[in-house]
Amino acid sequence: MKSYISYLIVILISVSTFPSCEESEPIQKETPKITLNKKAGEIIEADKAFGFELFREVYNLSEEDNIMISPLSVSYALGMTYNGAAGTTLQALNDVLHFGNLTSQEVNESYKNLMHQLVNLDNKVEYSIANSIWYRFGFQVLSEFINTNKDYFDAEVKEIDFTDPQTVEIINQWIEDKTSGKIKDMLDYIPGDAVMYLINAIYFNAPWKYEFDKSETHEGDFALEDGTIHRTDYMRVTGDFMYTSNEDFSAVDLPYGDSTFSMVVMLPAGDKNVSDLVANLDVAHWDSWFDNSRLTGVQVDLPKFKYEFKGLLNDPLKNLGLGVAFSGEADFTRINPAGNLYISRVIHQTFIDVQEEGTEAAAATIVKVYTSSDGGGSAIHFKTDKPFLYLIKENSTG
Repeated sequence: MKSYISYLIVILISVSTFPSCEESEPIQKETPKITLNKKAGEIIEADKAFGFELFREVYNLSEEDNIMISPLSVSYALGMTYNGAAGTTLQALNDVLHFGNLTSQEVNESYKNLMHQLVNLDNKVEYSIANSIWYRFGFQVLSEFINTNKDYFDAEVKEIDFTDPQTVEIINQWIEDKTSGKIKDMLDYIPGDAVMYLINAIYFNAPWKYEFDKSETHEGDFALEDGTIHRTDYMRVTGDFMYTSNEDFSAVDLPYGDSTFSMVVMLPAGDKNVSDLVANLDVAHWDSWFDNSRLTGVQVDLPKFKYEFKGLLNDPLKNLGLGVAFSGEADFTRINPAGNLYISRVIHQTFIDVQEEGTEAAAATIVKVYTSSDGGGSAIHFKTDKPFLYLIKENSTG
């Protein structure tokens, strides 16, 4: 059985199966907003489209009960990779990431602008985005590729001995440091044909705007889709929240900090299930689903939960149209003009911990580049007592 998490911009999307506001700030207080030009705004829409598509693929292919991805992390790792691609490989990345008619300059400037604004948007929220590139000692990398990723992705670039066993520990420690210790031991070993790792790491730690009262936390039933009942701890908060309901689901928006970010929790209605919501999870549905949201009194009972997810994104990305990048036909001659480079694996790992005080989450993505001749009214009661969809999002971008 499956259920979910997602950061919309898109920070995280996930499915998981889990065995009163005291002082309201004035509603009219303006929420901090991301300020982007028209071209940069297109990156936001591109990331949303890519995020929903990637999540649907991971959900449909995975046999795991708990699924959680960070499309934003994957997008940043692939964004750096994009700067080394050419020909049909560049076009495939352009299509999968929904860059449309944006030039590479516009893409890079948009990533930089978005990254710098996101991490400074809410001083009550700890949010960081880090990028790095690690390549085999002696492997020739074009300076333009390195400089572009340094300039626009703030990427740390390290030429390092891939044959030294300590290198795995060094890379893993970098990821652990950038995720405040939440993503550990992501890399197992470095094979002989690996020449480059492009890595993104994201960390998010935010207090609820309206904290759940620990004295209200209680045990209750959680019903899995197969009818199995598990006991779990529910947190409770009652107050005025943005809420919507229709024949498919009901949803509540739980803000963090200064309301810049929030978790949207979507509970399937009646005999609907999470799979029904996932099937329709795209930009068009997302934009229409919440048109009728209203501020209303809601008693929210939300399970406390904490879990991790680690998966290989090769097949989901191939299904979206990126197969050429994993094959002998890949063209990464803007990394090294000799060619023979291809993506061997895209590894993704995430973490989340939802408690009464707030939410701590982290994600990391590694794109492994190899060399080979072959390639490869009264308060509404909103109790989430069955698998549900939830998303954490930045609010000014929808």
